[in-house]
Order: sequence, then structure tokens, then C-alpha cells
Amino acid sequence: MAQGQWIDSECTNHLAFVCHEDKLILIAENLTWSEALRYCRQNHMDLVSVHSEEIQHHVMNVVKQASTEEVWLGLHYSRILGIWFWVSGETVCYQNWAPGNGTSEEDCEHAVRSGAVQSGGDQRWISRPETDKLNFICSRY
Repeated sequence: MAQGQWIDSECTNHLAFVCHEDKLILIAENLTWSEALRYCRQNHMDLVSVHSEEIQHHVMNVVKQASTEEVWLGLHYSRILGIWFWVSGETVCYQNWAPGNGTSEEDCEHAVRSGAVQSGGDQRWISRPETDKLNFICSRY
């Protein structure tokens, strides 16, 4: 067999193969953050948690198909603790906030806040009232 080149093979030969399955799924329905969380947990695994720049790049590819300007992530704000956290239970170490977002000072209207990613521009994270109805990304990780 030639290295790095295509060759013909008999159909009866047993060869190694690679499968690819998308781990992130854009759901182009407009739901509140809580409805989106419930949908993902019932049909896939969870709303996406972005723990690294690598996952953020996957998110950036997926959100290009969105029909809303923002798309829900599995990011939620706890007013009691004063922190943002992922629905996977992990704290937010890697961050990609748009300027003026991700701080406690932004919550002037006292609405429960959740995190979304912009579907256009530089696709940074923003804080939105969780009652907004947006597309969302489910994760199979």
C-alpha cells in the first residue's frame, strides 16, 4: 500500500475506519433558557458548556446557522453566589465575554441572567434575561 495515497481495495477486505459524529447541535427553535435546558437534557445531553478555546471554535462554527442574533449556552448566573457557572457544574475558567458582559454591575433590571453567544460578529458571550427566546446549542459531550 502506498503511503498517503488512495488505492482500490476488495470489498471483502476488513479495514480500519473512522466515524464522525457532531457533538454540538444547533436547535433553531426559539425557547427561553430554561426551556432550552430541558429540551437538551431530554433529547441530547445538555446545553453546551464552553470550557476551552477549542470548544469555543466548535461553537463559532455551529452558531453561523442560527436564526437569532444570540444563541443560548449552558451558562447561568447565580445572584446568591455572585458567580457565573456552567450547567455541567464547572466554574467559568476559560472566558470569551463581550465588553460590558459577565460582570455583576450589568444586572440593573434584576432579571435572572443566562449566557448566550453572538451568532454574528466576533461571536463573544453576552448576558441575557433568561426569559428571552433564542436558538440554542445542545451538546453530546
